[in-house]
Amino acid sequence: MSSVTLDTSDVDQYLGKVMDFSPLREPIAANDIRRWVHAMHFPNLVHFDPDFAAASRWGKLVAPQSFAIATDDGHGAAPACVGCIPNSHLLFAGDEWWFYGPRIEPGDMVKNERIPFDYTVKETGFGPTAFQRGDNNYYNQHGDPIAKQRSTSLRYNAQAGGASVNEADFNDPDWSDEEIVDIENRVFSWVQMLHDLGHKERWWDDVSVGDQLPERVFGPHSIASFATEWRAYIVNTWGSMNLRKNDLEALGFTREMAGYENDPDMMKVNPFLTDGAYYGPSRGHLFPKYARRIGMPRGYGYGASMGSWVTDFLSGWAGEHGMVVHSTANYRGPALTGDITIQTAEVVDKMVDEEGRHLVQVKHLMTNQRGVKMCLGTAEIALPKKPG
Repeated sequence: MSSVTLDTSDVDQYLGKVMDFSPLREPIAANDIRRWVHAMHFPNLVHFDPDFAAASRWGKLVAPQSFAIATDDGHGAAPACVGCIPNSHLLFAGDEWWFYGPRIEPGDMVKNERIPFDYTVKETGFGPTAFQRGDNNYYNQHGDPIAKQRSTSLRYNAQAGGASVNEADFNDPDWSDEEIVDIENRVFSWVQMLHDLGHKERWWDDVSVGDQLPERVFGPHSIASFATEWRAYIVNTWGSMNLRKNDLEALGFTREMAGYENDPDMMKVNPFLTDGAYYGPSRGHLFPKYARRIGMPRGYGYGASMGSWVTDFLSGWAGEHGMVVHSTANYRGPALTGDITIQTAEVVDKMVDEEGRHLVQVKHLMTNQRGVKMCLGTAEIALPKKPG
């Protein structure tokens, strides 16, 4: 692959310029939020149960911090993959989030101002690879900033990606009945933590450097669970957005691979062809044949979902009186069908910032059952301080 090069010259013209986005056609509905937390494996009652939500600090159902990305038409990756890089494929490689406070709730209309940021080219296992970044700035209908997401995509030679597949990873792991019971118990252990915390505060004063956050486990993942995630992104329901025209061939995909995913013109003629679960580059998540063309051994999860798992893990621990204010998530490997996901984190610092917020800093890690790193990063979480 030493002779392989990437032509990134077309990307330069887009950097720093606001690009189009696809606005929602209707306000956020309560069931949009419920569908999201269900798909993201986040059973926090405040986001789906009316009675629990009414007794919360908000007095009503609100969306989790991770929900902003569900309102975007490109899973947050759009400003990080503009410009034509011929004969390339791309993967979502990570994101950085800043949260400003306002929660999305039923009735809101969310707008996303998207600005391509920068890129660098480095050598990876795929050969020369462009690490391209772009910003998503989410606002509600009042103009209040909700969050900023700086996403990163990997863009690499298509042939290099397909050549990297290991046939030994084609098949799902075979879990015994006893192992499944153990997984289910580990899954519920984190759910029980959410129930135990309930509406109570997790006080900053009671957290110490070196503390380990409770382990979060979910899975095994499957084509069914990935399809459930896909449908929880609002854009992936026909007619939910005023879609912008997206030229997937300009992103390096061939017509056969690109299809008509989310094409607003084709949607009025034959919407089946526009559904990325079945046609277009996104079908690799659900169909191993196409996953292997871009370097994945079998069905694999969505990068944006992985970033949401990070936010939900940390905000669930913080409770309704806390908030993730900043986080980084660097993706190292995919969630594959048959695997489980294990999240851990450690408190590494405590501080009071310039705004007077009491913060804890954590290092978080996501692995599968074999200890393969899927995602890692740091985050700052605001917690209430005990009065007096």
